[in-house]
Amino acid sequence: MGSDGEYLADCRARVGFDLLTHRWNSVVVFALADGPMRPGRLRAAIGGISAKVLNETLRRLEYDGLVMRRAYAEAPPRVEYELTDLGHSFMVPVRAMGVWSAEHGHRVLEAQDRADEASAGSNRVSPETTTGHNDRHDDLKSTGRARVLAQGRDRLVRS
Repeated sequence: MGSDGEYLADCRARVGFDLLTHRWNSVVVFALADGPMRPGRLRAAIGGISAKVLNETLRRLEYDGLVMRRAYAEAPPRVEYELTDLGHSFMVPVRAMGVWSAEHGHRVLEAQDRADEASAGSNRVSPETTTGHNDRHDDLKSTGRARVLAQGRDRLVRS
C-alpha cells in the first residue's frame, strides 16, 4: 500500500490477494498440506474439480512457487505434487480464511438465499445471473450446507 493508504499497481499485497481469490488455489494448497499427492488422488480428495482445471491450478501454483512437481522415471510415469516452504507459509492465511468461513459461512449463504428469494419476485438481476452461476453456492446446496461447513471446520481444527 502507498503511504496514503492507496493501493498501488505494484503493491505486494495484491500478490497475496490474487493467490487467495483464485477459486482453486487455496483448495489445492489446503489439500496438499498433509503431504505429496498424485493428481488422481488429489482430485478425489478435493472433489468437484475437473482434471483440466486441477492441472491448470497445479501449473499456476508451481509457477508461483507454492507447489513443486516431482516426476519419477517409471513406467507408467508417476508424478506427485507437494507444497514448497512458500506453499506451507501460505497455509497461514488459508487457515485463517477457513476459520472465518467455518464461523461465518452460514451467514453468507443465508444472505445469498435471502437475496435470491428477493430477486426471484422482482426484475432484479442477481450476481450469479451476470456471471453464469454461483458454482460454490450450488455445490453447497447440493451436498448439504451443514455437512460441508462442518467438514471444513473439523478439518481446520485437525490441521
